[in-house]
Amino acid sequence: MQNGAPDVFHSWTTKIWLSCVVVLCYVPMALAVDVRLQASESFVNRLRAASLTVETAAQNNPVAQDILSAARADYQRLLSSLYELGYYGGVISIRVDGREAADISPFGGPEAIERVDILIDPGPRFRFSTARVAPLAPTTELPEGFAPGQPALSDRVVEAAQAGVDAWRDAGHAKANVSDQRITANHARAELAADIRLAPGPRLTFGDLLVAEPGRVRPSRVRAIAGLPTGEVFSPEDLKRSSERLRRTGAFRSVVLTEADTPGPGNTLDITAELVDAKPRRFGVGAEIASLEGLSLNAFWMHRNLLGGAERLRFEGEVRGIGGDTDGIDYRVGVRFDRPATITPDTSLVLGFEIEEQDEPGFRESSAQAGIGLSHIFNDELTGQVGIAYRFSDIDDDAGSRTLEHVLFPVSLTYDSRDDPLDAHSGIFIDTKVTPFAAVGSGGSGARFFADARTYLGFGEKDRHVAAFRAQIGSVVGAGLTEVSPDMLFFSGGSDTVRGQPFESLAVDIGGGNRLGGRSFLAISSELRYGLNDTWSVVAFADAGFVGSDSFISDSGEVHAGAGFGVRYDTGIGPIRLDIATPVDSDAGQQFEFYIGIGQAF
Repeated sequence: MQNGAPDVFHSWTTKIWLSCVVVLCYVPMALAVDVRLQASESFVNRLRAASLTVETAAQNNPVAQDILSAARADYQRLLSSLYELGYYGGVISIRVDGREAADISPFGGPEAIERVDILIDPGPRFRFSTARVAPLAPTTELPEGFAPGQPALSDRVVEAAQAGVDAWRDAGHAKANVSDQRITANHARAELAADIRLAPGPRLTFGDLLVAEPGRVRPSRVRAIAGLPTGEVFSPEDLKRSSERLRRTGAFRSVVLTEADTPGPGNTLDITAELVDAKPRRFGVGAEIASLEGLSLNAFWMHRNLLGGAERLRFEGEVRGIGGDTDGIDYRVGVRFDRPATITPDTSLVLGFEIEEQDEPGFRESSAQAGIGLSHIFNDELTGQVGIAYRFSDIDDDAGSRTLEHVLFPVSLTYDSRDDPLDAHSGIFIDTKVTPFAAVGSGGSGARFFADARTYLGFGEKDRHVAAFRAQIGSVVGAGLTEVSPDMLFFSGGSDTVRGQPFESLAVDIGGGNRLGGRSFLAISSELRYGLNDTWSVVAFADAGFVGSDSFISDSGEVHAGAGFGVRYDTGIGPIRLDIATPVDSDAGQQFEFYIGIGQAF
């Protein structure tokens, strides 16, 4: 048996080897394919980007069948690209190892392909001899370039037809459409005649908003929130606005408003709302750390449809100063209730209650505040709030111990055109708050003003680099330093004002080493964010702050500044931020502060 073993082994290895040979004979060869595209240099890159053959050959180990299928599909793809450029007499030849791809049967193609030659002769560029869309609504703006004598780009024809339909829809003709189109190419003269006829249809008014399948939110509340202007002339913008109102409640995972196929009695058009409920409950957590301020933790729990009318109830809590050098730990617990579509579809009722304990370098304050107000959305960029609140404060600072009670009348207006609030590359943000207050018993009466303005300028490829600027200004008028809560006064220093300076280190000196917050405040910040790639960026920044005892900026105050560098890592949902800063004074380069958080500093 020992003598026979080698023969058995040789027999099995021979069979395995022959089997592998048979299998390899039936596996399509996956070799690199040489694809060469020949066309006019002026648009060869565009045609190469449109070619499915080029795309398929660039993949790892494409098989011959995939290359052949892509080559056969490229005739129409490349022809469409020529039409988009205004060439209607082009000749396209795609040769697969010397054979025209269109002549190769897809069922008996080659097992291996080494080379594909794409030859494109675009012919002459056509121009419009006729460029007509009719009838047109009075406000129609046809695309530039859709006119006799201009290059006959196929996209211009499509855009012109769509512009004509959209203008009629904007005028209330919801069922406007293209009724006829005659597109004629004159090859002898290299001209294209485009004659498009529109059917505006009747002018319609909004009918009822119908809920396809009622969910957790009551249909009556869906209609109130959407605010569809039933009885008014149809408008695509009004329809879009109704969709956005439903989406911003957060109560729906999907919102689709569909126009009825045919008008109803009296030229009305019903709209059907197809809604998919979102999960009603949601929670989240966050954290930020700084060298002096320590660790800050926050969390929230929210119900997005508390009473069946898309009401939102939110509990939130925050702990600040864990492990920091800012005297103590701060606590805040709050609850807020929002009811959308109160008074108007864009107005929400807001109820809030908050308890806070602040142990800061210059004061200790325990406070409670309850209020009611209205929040209104004017448009996509402008919102406002107005309300009334009661605030109780128990204070212990360098001026002594006292309790204050105030009735507040907060009014705010926020403009936000940023492209991304967590990582803006363009746009403007302006938040203004005016809070008149009246003392109840002890304390003083007056008003507090505060504004926060930011602007962003992107530059470089894809706006990868950003120059960002921020200015904060505040004032308290009518009441003295000890007649208002320390939380309503102003301090400077720390991650939100002047990085590199200790937290709330700049205040008003009242003598004897004692200090209070100021009644006037100004802080200016600038950043240059330089993107290294799509993920990493570096930042250089400089901040300066002013705090004064008077209500307005004067020589009664003091100034400090800080500067530093940072890095950002883009997680896809927002950048992770690490900043290191030093004071711009006698401690420059000797004292450093660091800050870690999610999102840009501003």
